[in-house]
Amino acid sequence: MTLVITAVDTLEQVHALRRAVFIEEQGISEADEWDDLDSVAVHVLATLDGVPVGTARLLQNGPVGRIGRICVAKPQRGTGLGADLVRDGIARLSARPGITAIRLGAQVYATGFYEKLGFVVCGPEYDDAGIPHHEMELTL
Repeated sequence: MTLVITAVDTLEQVHALRRAVFIEEQGISEADEWDDLDSVAVHVLATLDGVPVGTARLLQNGPVGRIGRICVAKPQRGTGLGADLVRDGIARLSARPGITAIRLGAQVYATGFYEKLGFVVCGPEYDDAGIPHHEMELTL
């Protein structure tokens, strides 16, 4: 099996994955999922033997990079793909000049996952689309 993570320009497969995971599985409303940041983000797509299995989007605001909308198709969870997506995002963002930190909004249940990748909680718990989250940061 061949796993490939690449930046993509077309969002059809990215949006299909996000719809399946966030809207259908987690019950997030379409209004909360779709925003104007998709048009300015870099989107990475993970494929396994050509089949889309995960995605994330990368943004930058001054010296802070942001990894968001990280999702993995249900059959691929627990395989390390989520960590691969985050590490790919870290590599892409840290290669940009001037970025000193990378942030993400983690669902509270997943904070341990991100801590293993070097992120630390840097803010109070907050609600995002009805799901408790923590802001987390990785200092470069």
